[in-house]
Amino acid sequence: MRKDNFLYRIYDLYADGFRHMCLGKTLWAIILIKLFIIFVILKIFFFPNFLKQHAEGNESSFVASELVERASP
Repeated sequence: MRKDNFLYRIYDLYADGFRHMCLGKTLWAIILIKLFIIFVILKIFFFPNFLKQHAEGNESSFVASELVERASP
């Protein structure tokens, strides 16, 4: 890739910025650890797969019947 290419210049800007970070690397590590905890650990322990437990292999008809039940007064 040529060095005067726009995409290369953008990549070089960010790569150089991350290369010279001190405190930023620690902060990015904390952010990534928190995202891992939010999306993986909490999903496993606190948000069960409700549809899988109640639909028993027939998810589309279960969702349709629930929508019709909740929509009718």
